[in-house]
Amino acid sequence: MDLLTLTAGDLRLTLAPGIGGAVAAWTRGEVPLFRPAQRGALAEKSPRGLASYPLFPYSNRIAGRRFQFGGHAFELPDLMNGWAIHGAGWQLPWAATQEGSTATLTLDFTAGALWPFAFRATQVFMLSAEALVCDLALQNTDTMHAPAAFGHHPYFPRTAATTLRFRAPYVWRNGTADMIPTERIAVPPQWDHSAPRPVGPAVLDNCFAAWDGAAVISYPEHGHDISITADACFRHLVVYVPAGEDFFAVEPVTNMNDGINRMEAGIDHGMRVLAPGETMRGRITYRVVPL
Repeated sequence: MDLLTLTAGDLRLTLAPGIGGAVAAWTRGEVPLFRPAQRGALAEKSPRGLASYPLFPYSNRIAGRRFQFGGHAFELPDLMNGWAIHGAGWQLPWAATQEGSTATLTLDFTAGALWPFAFRATQVFMLSAEALVCDLALQNTDTMHAPAAFGHHPYFPRTAATTLRFRAPYVWRNGTADMIPTERIAVPPQWDHSAPRPVGPAVLDNCFAAWDGAAVISYPEHGHDISITADACFRHLVVYVPAGEDFFAVEPVTNMNDGINRMEAGIDHGMRVLAPGETMRGRITYRVVPL
């Protein structure tokens, strides 16, 4: 398996293009900034066990693995626990090129079982001594209009001192069986992260809506914050805090969970419809800020 490494100052980024276009590690010296790869993940070629992976051409779950678009009904395969989830890009190897501290990963997807429309996905990773910049682009290479969205799924280390801060006025409550959004509500006090909040007491796997594009994860024991800033297209933030684990995820995404089935509902679903040849783009910056 070919890994690709970028360095800048004491920051180091290791990419695994062949494993779903994933990030294998992002570190500051010996300190992990993204969650370290889980045991066996590289050998098993498991993107979900690595530090982060891309979400193309949609984020999170699609209800019943089915949707309708352009007068046609489509059914998608089971990718995890019975769900159609996180798109097609994380299931396939990506091509990669490197020039200094910049790497470009590309995926030319042909319409098939994973997704019924052709697309070209691009990730450009730019590493400096202070930050990791990730530019995402999705081009419709099909002959017809196609629904489109994207996002990024980084995992972060979780310690007893870790706090998370972000602002979003709404959150989607999930159904208990299928984890599909059922109701958009004002963020309840126990999920309000507008001030720094310890990570862990609130178990979350929810999509926050009308996110302002900024978040801060603090690691006082390591003497730094990780500041996340995202372009305006990333109006949704999925926060995943599993019970009893030493990691969590903060995912800037363009679409709400199951957004493809909400495109006529008059809500901010975040899905785009791209004409043939049209491209959508967005930038996410992860900056290491000394305390």
